[in-house]
Amino acid sequence: MTVTFFLLRHAAHDNLGRYLAGRLPGVNLGEAGRTQAARLAERMKHETFAAIHVSPRERAQETAEIVAAACDIESIVTEPDLDEVDFGEWQGQDFASLESDPAWRKWNTVRSMARTRGGETMLDVERRAMGVLERATLRYVSAGLAIVSHSEVIKAIVSHVLGLPIDAWSKFEVAPASVSTIVVGDWGAKLLSLNEMVG
Repeated sequence: MTVTFFLLRHAAHDNLGRYLAGRLPGVNLGEAGRTQAARLAERMKHETFAAIHVSPRERAQETAEIVAAACDIESIVTEPDLDEVDFGEWQGQDFASLESDPAWRKWNTVRSMARTRGGETMLDVERRAMGVLERATLRYVSAGLAIVSHSEVIKAIVSHVLGLPIDAWSKFEVAPASVSTIVVGDWGAKLLSLNEMVG
């Protein structure tokens, strides 16, 4: 029994890198992001997977819909446990303002011992994301599943599979519209590819 998981980061929204979008409503893909998502969809045409499980954020949903249409996938399942990190009070703030907050600096130094201001820890994120994979391995036996989520969520999954501490998040990149692939079996889990970029 093996299950292949294609971990897709959503395509970029127009304000990526300007402020911390987090779980703000109404953060949608712009024209450039939709073009990215279309290239991601073309890439995923070469894979076999039964369904797409996706974060509830609009930018993830839109990416999933574009991939599903291109790959003739009918099943799109919204998974609250694939949601973006709950950044609490930091959500919506620009990054320059966040730099003056000592709690933000601690978050970006030792995430294993930090909590977002009014939100969650990265260990919370890892726990809920791995729960999705655990449930999916029972449902999609000997099949593939695409997961559309966010950078930090995918990093938490990859770190767990590789046996890395959650503080290893800064050691690798998960770019918008990228593909990372893991396979899970009775023998455990392994990473097949990381941050494959499609543009």
